[in-house]
Amino acid sequence: MKFAIDIPCFGLPGSSGNDFGDPHYVAELAYEAEQAGWDGFFVWDHMGANWPVAVSDPWILLAAIAMRTKHIKLGPMVTPIPRRRPWKLARETVTIDRLSEGRLILGVGIGGGSEYSAFSEPGDDRQHGEMLDEGLAVLKGLWSGAPFSYQGRYYQVSDVHFMPAPVQAQIPVWVAGFWPNKRPFRRAAAWQGAFPLGKDLSLVEQMAPEGIREVAQYIAEQRTANALTEPYDLVQCGLTDGTDPAADAALLDEYAAAGATWWLENLTNERGSMEDQRARIRKGPPRL
Repeated sequence: MKFAIDIPCFGLPGSSGNDFGDPHYVAELAYEAEQAGWDGFFVWDHMGANWPVAVSDPWILLAAIAMRTKHIKLGPMVTPIPRRRPWKLARETVTIDRLSEGRLILGVGIGGGSEYSAFSEPGDDRQHGEMLDEGLAVLKGLWSGAPFSYQGRYYQVSDVHFMPAPVQAQIPVWVAGFWPNKRPFRRAAAWQGAFPLGKDLSLVEQMAPEGIREVAQYIAEQRTANALTEPYDLVQCGLTDGTDPAADAALLDEYAAAGATWWLENLTNERGSMEDQRARIRKGPPRL
C-alpha cells in the first residue's frame, strides 16, 4: 500500500494565508510530505460559488507542488471533467506531467451542485456521466501525440494534433464515485484505478473495509481477462492520527486485505487547526 496526503484547494473563513487556499503554504506542505516519506500529495478540484473563503486553482497548486518536490505522485482528487473543456484539460495534464517528470495521476468524476448551477451549466448526473465518458475518450486521443478526431454527442474534435505527448505512456486515471452506485465503477474498470466514496459520510468519516472489498470484487468482475493482468489501484480516503503506530497499522491491514492499494490521508478544514494538520504530515505515513 502507498500513502498520500489529500487536501482541499480552499482555505479558512477570514484567513489571510497559511492555509490550504495559500499556494505558497501548500507547496511547503507538499515538500514536508515528501521529506516525511509520503508517496503522494493530492488536491481537491473546486471552482467555488459564493464561498466566503480563498479558493485556489488546483492546477496552479499542482504546478507549485511539482516545482517544490522531486519524487511524490501528485494530481487532482478529483477533477469534474463535465465542467471543463477536455482539450484545455489535456494541455494542463500534459504540462503538469512534464513539469513533474511523469508524476501525475488524474482523478476524475462528475462533480455537482452549485459549481454547475451557479454558472448556468446545464445537465444532471446522468448527462454529466455521459460527458465524463466522452471527455475521457477525448483526453486519451489528445494525449496520444498523433492526429485525432472525435465525434460525440457533447464533444467534437476535428483533425487536431496535440504536442508534446505526456512523459508517461499513459497518465493513470482514477475514477471516483459513490458506492454502492454501480455505474461509476463500471466506468472505473476501464481505466487505471477507482476512488470509491461512501454515501452520506461526513469529511471526518471513512468508508468501511467491507465497502472497499465489495468495490474490489465488482471491479474485478467488470475487467477483461487481459486487463486483470495489469496493475490496478483501489484508493481509500481515511484518517489516522499518527500517535499510535500499532493501531494505525491494524487499521491499514484491514483495508489492504480488502484490496486497497493507496491510502489518502484526508486533511480538511474540519480536522483541527492548520498546525495540527501540518503536524500530521510531518509525522509521516502509517506503516503496515
